[in-house]
Amino acid sequence: MTRILEFVGNHPILFFALAAVIGMIAFFEYQRMFSGVKQLSPIAATRLQNDEEAIFVDVREDSEYKNGHILGARHMPISSFDKRIAELDKFKKKPIIIYCSNGPRASRAAGKLRKAEFESLFTLAGGLGGWEKATMPISTKG
Repeated sequence: MTRILEFVGNHPILFFALAAVIGMIAFFEYQRMFSGVKQLSPIAATRLQNDEEAIFVDVREDSEYKNGHILGARHMPISSFDKRIAELDKFKKKPIIIYCSNGPRASRAAGKLRKAEFESLFTLAGGLGGWEKATMPISTKG
């Protein structure tokens, strides 16, 4: 215990940086757990798309989308998401799976859709990176 106190005394900036990182991780995990939006694995997302005609929404920016995306995904960059949210109104009762590169932007978009009273929202665990890691197909066409 005295070594920990000695370390904190000798390296206060490192200690506060560590505390800040731990705090941010705890905050984002808390927010994710209580947001009402579930995460789906790539396999579960595919199953939901096949069984219940779920809609994929890609919230990455244009250049990221052009480099590869899930086939049939609707592209709605997070930078213009607020202006375009009405485009999804006809899908309020359908499952919507939102993804970005690795998660944070998708969670923000899901929160906005939750406030707009969409019923069935999910984020893709690991984002497009998780999708690719699961060796799922990627499209580079329009």
